Amino acid sequence: MLDLRPLRWSDQLLAAWRDIRWAFSLFPLALSLGWLDIKLRYRGSVLGPFWLTISTIVMVGALGVLYARLLHMDLRGFLPFLSLSLVLWGYISTLANEGPGTFVQQAALIHSARMPVSGHVLRAIIRNLLVLAHNIVVIVIVFAIFHVMPRHGLLILPAFALWLADSAALTLLLGLIGARFRDIPPLVAALMQILFFVTPIIWRPELLQGSRHILLFDPFYPLIECVREPLLGALPSRTIWEAALLHSVLLWSVTLVLFARFRARVAYWV
Repeated sequence: MLDLRPLRWSDQLLAAWRDIRWAFSLFPLALSLGWLDIKLRYRGSVLGPFWLTISTIVMVGALGVLYARLLHMDLRGFLPFLSLSLVLWGYISTLANEGPGTFVQQAALIHSARMPVSGHVLRAIIRNLLVLAHNIVVIVIVFAIFHVMPRHGLLILPAFALWLADSAALTLLLGLIGARFRDIPPLVAALMQILFFVTPIIWRPELLQGSRHILLFDPFYPLIECVREPLLGALPSRTIWEAALLHSVLLWSVTLVLFARFRARVAYWV
């Protein structure tokens, strides 16, 4: 007998968890699809994703020299900071800008194949991680030129785990909202452009002096600092980690509520 009664909240949450677990069981498929996205995007190109690497190198060189003079900063200390910040921000901004189209762009696959909804999120994260891996070359080159050696490299492991968790939550949340409201992509693009200048990416947070605590309300600042500080030879403060974890908990709480509630409607929205 077919039961058409709506699921209870506990059943919706359980179904959402099963969807996420099913997606991880299909990780090889998500990896293949993510790699296929990269190949199709740069089909016919000689350098492929390394064009992004070249453009990042040019941006680091141009902005580094300009802002080092404007802000009266030592180029030896500012350029490694800038290169690392731009690469990390490039991953965040690309993930956020592509997030609203996570399900919309895969409408044909969602309608034709039985796959977990969160599997498309995993595919998007893998695709952007592959692009990030190409841009890491920029950081390696700059660090080698200025003889920067990370002293607290082990702290990258928990920071990387936090980045993956937040990446999944952000992509899933924006994907759900973007599938329902098609005005979300330009709104996110405008918001990310504003956050680029508000977040310490091309300027150091020390410039705020006594007002630095205001940056903790920026959800991207603690997340970036958890990675940036260890690679630059410093230790992130306890406040930075607490803020990053708090933002992550809030993000996942909202995402799980919406995902459990509207997961079954994604196929109808796209």
